[in-house]
Amino acid sequence: MKGKQILGLGVMTVVMVLGLLGGTNIGESGETGSAYKVLEPLSRGNLSIFPVVSNSSHDTRNFLTLDDGLRSGEVVVSEAGSIEPLIRGPRPAIPHGGAEVNRLVLVNNSEHPLILLAGEIVTGGKQDRVVGKDRIVPANSDPIDLAVFCVEPGRWVASKPDFGSFQTQMAQPSVRRGAMADQNQQKVWAEVHASAAAVAPMVSAPAAEAIGSTSSYAGVMGNEEVKRRVNSVAVPLEQSFQGLMRELRERDAVGVVVAVNGEIIWADLFASTALLQKYWPKLIRSYAAEALTRSNSGGRPNLKNAQAFLEDFGARRETVETEPGVYRRTEHQNGKFVAFELTSLLPGTGFDVHIAKMVE
Repeated sequence: MKGKQILGLGVMTVVMVLGLLGGTNIGESGETGSAYKVLEPLSRGNLSIFPVVSNSSHDTRNFLTLDDGLRSGEVVVSEAGSIEPLIRGPRPAIPHGGAEVNRLVLVNNSEHPLILLAGEIVTGGKQDRVVGKDRIVPANSDPIDLAVFCVEPGRWVASKPDFGSFQTQMAQPSVRRGAMADQNQQKVWAEVHASAAAVAPMVSAPAAEAIGSTSSYAGVMGNEEVKRRVNSVAVPLEQSFQGLMRELRERDAVGVVVAVNGEIIWADLFASTALLQKYWPKLIRSYAAEALTRSNSGGRPNLKNAQAFLEDFGARRETVETEPGVYRRTEHQNGKFVAFELTSLLPGTGFDVHIAKMVE
């Protein structure tokens, strides 16, 4: 071999327009009915979290998360124009080109396949970015183009050559939606600005001044006073959920449905309880941030509505992107919701690793 080459997305895209009664019902599993059951919610302020249990679970121990990979140094993310330091061994011929706002390059040098979830934030480089699509990166991968969106519009000067993970939280649902469903940089920036504007009045004058002086979403959410505000919502729910998870382990607790002001807005589902637990500290803080940045209308969540939200996966339009033998990502749309289903195609798998669903 002549060394590693930068790969594009390497996916085949198929768009299917389905009848009103057609589509894939992810929430159904043969004769057993719904694959997921929603439990009574845990609430704090205007945020409610409905635990979700499943009638099946999968072995996800072989998968690596982005946080773990970046922490160990086995996964490296860099600007598109700075790829050479990422590659171990012989240097391939690499096309020259500078950094780009919506493109980073990632190398997985580990022995495990890497899960990338839309909404994960990487900080550093010329500006912080948020991952735009769920995908799986094989073990010992060639460098891949990573589709991202900027969440720090005011900077284009390198702070450090490589990127680290914003380990405090994932992007809140409104920001994730701008990246995942809308695939629109302007909408992502608009949500970043809206979040900063919403939290600034909640903190002291010095903290508000610090928030006003940064365009970084991670900088805003990493502000100590903002973190305390987020944790005041997140920590009680995190602790309650962890206690509930211990009770529900044998029932395969695999995800949550999220409601703010009594309205269902989001769901995250995973292939196993273990995988949910890995992402849970960052997810709960992203939900708490969403609740903080929305006015409290006092609405009450409804268990029936949450269950119905999970069971409705009939799509009018499906877009399928696949990297043969690695993963398939399916986008389901029906005018009421958008859902993204990440399926592992690696040997010995063939199951959904992550499902994200959001209201339109």
